[in-house]
This record gives sequence, C-alpha cells and structure tokens, in this order.
Amino acid sequence: MAITWILVANASLAKLYENMGPNKGLKLVKELLHPESRLKNSELVTDRSGSLSSSVNGQGAMEPHSSPKDHEAKVFAQEIAKELYMGRTRNAFGRAIVVAPPAFMGMLNAVMDAPTAQLISERFEKDYTKSPEPQLRERLGSCIYL
Repeated sequence: MAITWILVANASLAKLYENMGPNKGLKLVKELLHPESRLKNSELVTDRSGSLSSSVNGQGAMEPHSSPKDHEAKVFAQEIAKELYMGRTRNAFGRAIVVAPPAFMGMLNAVMDAPTAQLISERFEKDYTKSPEPQLRERLGSCIYL
C-alpha cells in the first residue's frame, strides 16, 4: 500500500502527516511555521522610501504589487511546495491530500510543480490547522481509511 501524505496548512502553519495504510492512523511527520505571515502589513514594511521606475514619457510609474502579507504567504507556499517536491523525489509518498483555505490553496497550486500536483488525489478548501488529530481523522475519513 502506498504511503499517503496529508498536508494541512494555512498561510502561517503547515502540518504534514503520513498514513501508512488502512487503520494505521496519522503520524505527524513535520510541522512548518511561518510567523511572518501573522504580522500586520505595517510590521512587514520598512520605513525606507521606494524608487519608482520611469516610463517612456518621463512620468514615474509604479507596477501593481501584492501586499507584504500576501508576499509572505506566497513565500511560505513556495516552502511547502518544495517540501512536497522533495518528498516526491525521495518516493516518500504515493499520493497526497491537501487541506488549506481557498486563497492559500490557490497559492499552493500556483507554485507546485506538475508531477507533484498529479499525486494530489483530494483537495479540501478548509482551514483545519487548529483541529485536533481525532477530529482531523473524522473529517478526512471519506477519502482515506485511517
């Protein structure tokens, strides 16, 4: 039976569990923290003034960008995607289940490589990071025999 990884994440916390097969339960493999995602935008921005790139007509132009908080969430999504990539290349799992809030799920999907993404059999757009393990087992019972 192939090992299943279960990733339960939000923008500041990720818990990676593994399931070795039916009736084997969940085993916490790794916990990743990204406290920067919990900071306010004002705490993430420096006081230095930024520079504006000039356009053809000499007027200053600023390209739209995401908020510092969104940037930190994307950085964390990349860290998590790398963790899944490394697990896939080591054959540490045969399939994966990802549980994350909708906005963060979108960030994860955007940075995940295609071969790793193909191993994800289920996606739940929920934040279960604060759920105790028994409750998590109950909620995921429909897609894996824990």
